[in-house]
Amino acid sequence: MSNFSIPGSQSTPAIDGNWDHGILSMQGDSYPENSYELFQQVFSWVERFLLEAGRPLTLELRLLYLNTSSIKAMMDILDLLEEAHHDGKPVAVNWRYDPRNERVAELAEEFKEDCTFPFAIVALDSAASAS
Repeated sequence: MSNFSIPGSQSTPAIDGNWDHGILSMQGDSYPENSYELFQQVFSWVERFLLEAGRPLTLELRLLYLNTSSIKAMMDILDLLEEAHHDGKPVAVNWRYDPRNERVAELAEEFKEDCTFPFAIVALDSAASAS
């Protein structure tokens, strides 16, 4: 169907949806002025993918900081994945983080607690986290 891409900025993550590969990736900080506006495109893409694609969807995250409204948006995205999982659709999350930033790992663990689908929290090696 369609890919989409939102370039990252100082306050927003780079977001890429790859329809053919079933991957939605987000990388960077997330403290936008209007998180609803930013994440509405993501919600729409995820909903459409889960409805139409008929194949696995993986959320690849390398998020460093999320403000309160971004945390709420991420919870909504994970709720969509949880609902899809209960409907028998294959979904997964891979949250990669720099091991020097324990707060990110703790945040990922908090999100993981509410998910019954595969949710990996992966420490990057120092060479990968420097890039």
